[in-house]
Amino acid sequence: MSLAIFDLDNTLIGGDSDHLWGEFLCDEGIITDRQSFQKKNDYFYQQYELGLLDIYAWAEFSFEILARQSIKELGELHHKFMTAKIEPIILDKAQNCIDNHKINGDTVLVITASNTFVTSPIVKRYGIDHLLATEPEIKLGRYTGKISGTPCFQSGKIDNLMPWMAKNNETLEDSSFYSDSHNDLPLLELVDHPVTINADKILTLEAKKRGWLNLDWR
Repeated sequence: MSLAIFDLDNTLIGGDSDHLWGEFLCDEGIITDRQSFQKKNDYFYQQYELGLLDIYAWAEFSFEILARQSIKELGELHHKFMTAKIEPIILDKAQNCIDNHKINGDTVLVITASNTFVTSPIVKRYGIDHLLATEPEIKLGRYTGKISGTPCFQSGKIDNLMPWMAKNNETLEDSSFYSDSHNDLPLLELVDHPVTINADKILTLEAKKRGWLNLDWR
């Protein structure tokens, strides 16, 4: 039994869930200043791709809409979001890999910089019980618009993973991590079996240099 860790965006799904959530909100008319919002949404995604994302600035932008809606309203929106944006980019090869790890008795975990509200239903859709993600703060039954704890981004993924492993009696012995992004190099370097999935340009070069497996799930 080993630990099989998966990134979510552009790894298990064929797109970025946070960026798509922003597009969905615009499509639904939830965002009134669509042009300004889309410009910021695209900017933060581009910064992420470059490895330059200010995770706190992104959270302030991304979580603001969560703070404006009730938990019930957000849940109803997310149900529509899953149908409109996520189901079309579910990847069969990703599901097969997850299922094979389960058959082997491995513990399957998703670890993602995207927030728990957006990602939790997607992770459940794949039949995965364990998720570490950037946590939006909740007080008195509503999102506050702030981050709770350490953002699950770059080396922050390791900061979140270590206490989770201790709590769940897991180790990194014979562990695997599947990711598309060079932002995940700290964790890819830590596991025994790093696997790149439809990797970005920077990660593709690193994977070739280090002899890492690079798979195409698209």
